[in-house]
Amino acid sequence: MRVCLLGAGLIGMFYTMSLHGKRGRDRVSVVYSRTQKSADQFAKQWEIPVATNDMLAAIERDDIDVVIVALPNHLHKTAVMAAAKAGKPVLCTKPLGRTAAEAQEMMEAVESAGVFAGYLEDLVYTPKTLKALKSVRGGAIGDVLWVRSRETHSGPHSDWFWNQEMSGGGAIIDMGCHCIEIARNFIGKEIRPVEVVCWADTQVHPIETEDHAIGMVRYENGAIGQFEVSWAFRGGMDLRDEVAGTEGTIWLNHWLRTGMEMFSACGEADYVAEKAESSKGWLFPVGDEPSALGYVDMFTDVLDALEQGREPSETFYDGYVVNAIMDAAYQSVKSKRWEPISLPVWRGQEKTDHISVSRDFDDEHHLVKQERMPDGSTKVILKNKTTGEISQRIV
Repeated sequence: MRVCLLGAGLIGMFYTMSLHGKRGRDRVSVVYSRTQKSADQFAKQWEIPVATNDMLAAIERDDIDVVIVALPNHLHKTAVMAAAKAGKPVLCTKPLGRTAAEAQEMMEAVESAGVFAGYLEDLVYTPKTLKALKSVRGGAIGDVLWVRSRETHSGPHSDWFWNQEMSGGGAIIDMGCHCIEIARNFIGKEIRPVEVVCWADTQVHPIETEDHAIGMVRYENGAIGQFEVSWAFRGGMDLRDEVAGTEGTIWLNHWLRTGMEMFSACGEADYVAEKAESSKGWLFPVGDEPSALGYVDMFTDVLDALEQGREPSETFYDGYVVNAIMDAAYQSVKSKRWEPISLPVWRGQEKTDHISVSRDFDDEHHLVKQERMPDGSTKVILKNKTTGEISQRIV
């Protein structure tokens, strides 16, 4: 694939590292940045033949197969609309829009134009997440009841993130979008998200947006997706997921406990890891950041999908749903109560049954719980099917 990359910042760097890495055949052929100097510097670093500060000219080139949007949030809609008008396949980084209404416009534009579109939500493509999703979809932990997803660090790298008009919000829209989509994947994207309750505050930074938030998303089947995000967390980037099911549990730690730990009294001279706050003391280097963050498997999926004429795992519709959930979260922050999720466009299941697991102990009783006691005996907690009485016995 001949790629037109819009954006020469940190995310553009990670995308290029992923596309060009390991003798990859996909190449960034054109890079756009808002200043020619930035575009030229990026092109020189990554050996990209064309650098420009003209977005439309970059998108409309005949020698481009796909457009990748790696721009600040307030420019996503402009870039996607231009790609759709030019009939170019387009991949957009997270979040799709600043609001659900903006995301819906973008989704409808690419669908009306009949162009391929993919939502670049890298954290659902991390190697650990893909392995865990395979286990969950194979029934290894039963029905998923609760997913807790956490992303925290000391704040983003670029100034526009801290500007509410440009970004659309703070830590929720920056990182909550990751956590929400991770939970949707484990719970089932066909299950409708119903309502959200969320707390958020500006605890540390002198900004208008939130730098810390905790929220819960209730799904129609009773499952809960919990997100924890912060720009006020010290000690590096913390990426963790927990998945609890009726038959098991999965814990994932993607960053601070990667399997490599190093202590340095004098200080590491080279780069340690994204958002590492120190180069001395205990350090947690990451061997292959683009792979560990999901970028490699993400581009494999979306570009294979483009070649094969199928939908990628993450679509603009998914980005729209995530934006709708975040809209409800921001409304909940203001109202301090559960807020309904507005989804005028819903393509999943209707009226999903509530999760329910019932086990018979005998003809008269349901089994509530069974456990081995310290003396070696087995205790069972039972519920009478007729009276509802709870009792226990040793068996």
